[in-house]
Amino acid sequence: MYTSRISGLGHFVPENIVTNEDLSKLMDTNDEWIQERTGIKERRWIEKGSDETSASMGAKAAKIAIAKAGIDKDDIDFIIFATLSPDMYFPGCGVQIQDMLDLPTIGALDVRNQCSGFVYALSVADQFIKTGMYKNILVIGSEFHSGGLDISDRGRGVSVIFGDGAGALILTRSDDEKRRILSTHLHSEGKHAKELTVEGPSIAHWVPEILNNPDDISYYPYMNGTFVFKNAVVRFSEVIMEGLLTNGLTPADINMFIPHQANLRISQFVQKKFKLRDDQVYNNIQKYGNTTAASIVIALSEAWEEGKVNKGDLVVLAAFGSGFTWASAIIRW
Repeated sequence: MYTSRISGLGHFVPENIVTNEDLSKLMDTNDEWIQERTGIKERRWIEKGSDETSASMGAKAAKIAIAKAGIDKDDIDFIIFATLSPDMYFPGCGVQIQDMLDLPTIGALDVRNQCSGFVYALSVADQFIKTGMYKNILVIGSEFHSGGLDISDRGRGVSVIFGDGAGALILTRSDDEKRRILSTHLHSEGKHAKELTVEGPSIAHWVPEILNNPDDISYYPYMNGTFVFKNAVVRFSEVIMEGLLTNGLTPADINMFIPHQANLRISQFVQKKFKLRDDQVYNNIQKYGNTTAASIVIALSEAWEEGKVNKGDLVVLAAFGSGFTWASAIIRW
């Protein structure tokens, strides 16, 4: 059986910066309130009228990752695209990437696991590589949140959190037993699905029903914030320990922990629980907000570019989100 390693990374975020002060002019909120609860100072939102989309941002991040991997685009033999904000109801963004990058007629798979989507996508790619089916897989996480948020006092508890952006990596076949993805761990608990959701439009609740009822706001995201937070801190800890124990490791072995950028307070809680120093944890939610399926790969790309992830390091990725779903990946860099 083969092993897989990350050979290249890239990320892209819109140029338009939206600060907490900017949001205070649109809804009843302020910088202190947002930072105290989330740690977020600003986020990137695609400008109104722009042609930018989840797919186009993903393509830009992918081009960087391909270049960093030192491969030709035609060396890619599979695409996995994670997002909750696809350009179209169907088809998914994966096939758009195949077209945008002018790739051969390779397979394209879309993953809809929201905040856990990137780790799920990475896990799928890892299995394809290990079994020998593919050699170079393009994995993308990309989100265009700003077009679907309730920018009002009613929606402020959710809308201030989310940002737009994309990240990508190339997962490559290897025979190095030391530097590789050691394991991935995936979980779900669907009984809590409605605690963090966008219920409509769906086939069961289609557009005419929503249009005919002005009080129907099912197309805006709903989040039971306190409940999500309490579950997240537990599941983060569990899935990290699961990964470490599977590989005979302990928290003391972690060189870099990159959590899903959902809330800085969650990251800080987990950091304290595992007794990690600030230089062992990478957070960028302060400047990007929660970019859902893109958050971990954007943070990983930045940490790598900044020299904070180096050969031989033990890198731990972990996510929790809608579904509920949660996941971790243990990587020997």
